[in-house]
Amino acid sequence: PVIASWNAHHWEEPPISGRNGSGTIFFSGCTGKCRFCQNYSISQFGYGNVVSTERFAGMLLELQRRGCHNINFVTPTHFIPQILAGVDVAAGWGLRIPLVYNTSGYERVEMLRLLEDVIDIWLPDAKYSDDAVALRISGFPRYVGNNRAALKEIYRQVGPELLLDEHGNARRGMIVRHLVLPDGLS
Repeated sequence: PVIASWNAHHWEEPPISGRNGSGTIFFSGCTGKCRFCQNYSISQFGYGNVVSTERFAGMLLELQRRGCHNINFVTPTHFIPQILAGVDVAAGWGLRIPLVYNTSGYERVEMLRLLEDVIDIWLPDAKYSDDAVALRISGFPRYVGNNRAALKEIYRQVGPELLLDEHGNARRGMIVRHLVLPDGLS
């Protein structure tokens, strides 16, 4: 995979960040071209470094050792095979914390099914309810149908309840983020 950054991140939704932070892995690139992207240099300009499967697995374990509550894969869709390979190695080396899939919500159901029983917590966006706006602002063709199918598949995998530990940290489930844009565009 191409990794732009990896660190403890304290500014996700509270059940994700908790007190010690979420162990974020920011992947280079994205399935979208959002004009408003806060990570534009990472998502659009290819900022990052290619890492081996073993190095990637080591990053996951280092974030676990640092006390992160989870591993948070940010814009991961285009690296699913590499993620699965790295997680397999890391699990063999002792990775035990939940895995978060942090996505724009523009997913193919077939790909999400590859992640069943691997991803514990889903953090998908529901950005748009109008395909023309999604295409114009983010470059997503047929976003609404793809997003709704993805949300249904995620729901099928983890169900309706966000399971929390005794400290309020997410252990399994989904949190859907809704985008808010000016003039009712979202």
